[in-house]
Amino acid sequence: MEQNQSSHPETYTEELNEISGRIIDADILINPGTEIEKTDSVSKSGNQRIYLIYLFLPCVFLTVALLGGLRLSPVDNSFIFLKPPLFCLIFAVIMLVLFLRAGLMRLDGWFSEDFPLIKNLANAAVLLTLFAATTQLFNSLLPEQGLPFWIVAFCFFWTLWNNLFAYFDTKKLLRSLGALFGLAFVAKYLILANLTAPESEGWFRGVIENPTKEAFTWLLDLPAFSAGTGYIQFFAAVFYLAGLYLLPQTIKIESPAASIHPKD
Repeated sequence: MEQNQSSHPETYTEELNEISGRIIDADILINPGTEIEKTDSVSKSGNQRIYLIYLFLPCVFLTVALLGGLRLSPVDNSFIFLKPPLFCLIFAVIMLVLFLRAGLMRLDGWFSEDFPLIKNLANAAVLLTLFAATTQLFNSLLPEQGLPFWIVAFCFFWTLWNNLFAYFDTKKLLRSLGALFGLAFVAKYLILANLTAPESEGWFRGVIENPTKEAFTWLLDLPAFSAGTGYIQFFAAVFYLAGLYLLPQTIKIESPAASIHPKD
């Protein structure tokens, strides 16, 4: 018996697979309700995954894209929408490359020849919303003009460029991005915003009452916005990081039938 098994290993493996398949089929015939429950649970999880990827995540990223360009006027709190500078588009491209290198998402898991055309287009639309949200998040965290804009933009570029050649796993990348965005948020909305003189005051009155703020406003060329702008951009950053956390690495789902009857 041992010699036959060793001399014909492929035949022996096929017999074992056939026997195991018969056992599984017999169990399904004996307990059909179990198989129905498994099928229902798989279909429910598949529907939840579809809603997450194609409805919830695009809504989150589009919300970030909208909030990232919003500013509040210091005079009447009216909405001001600022378009992103070219640097933000460059940073967004580098970020997407970082996502691929760190394994946050796999390109072959989002686009495949096995997918229908409509699914590839839907996946491209989801990633387009991710690109728009990333662009607008940098628009939110970069100072609008002046010397602070160039300093913060250089820091972003230097950090992202160095990260391209460093090893990152998914958790380490998310922690690094959280620290980077948090530092930029504090620098812009807590430090630089407090150095800016309100535009509602006259220039002469501002020099008399707040000479330091007027000096920094003139030297750094900082625009003034309402304090509510910081709250809006805070939620934009939180929504963006939450969307990254929920973003699946791949769209491909292993068929449950393949796991029950494995192929040789």
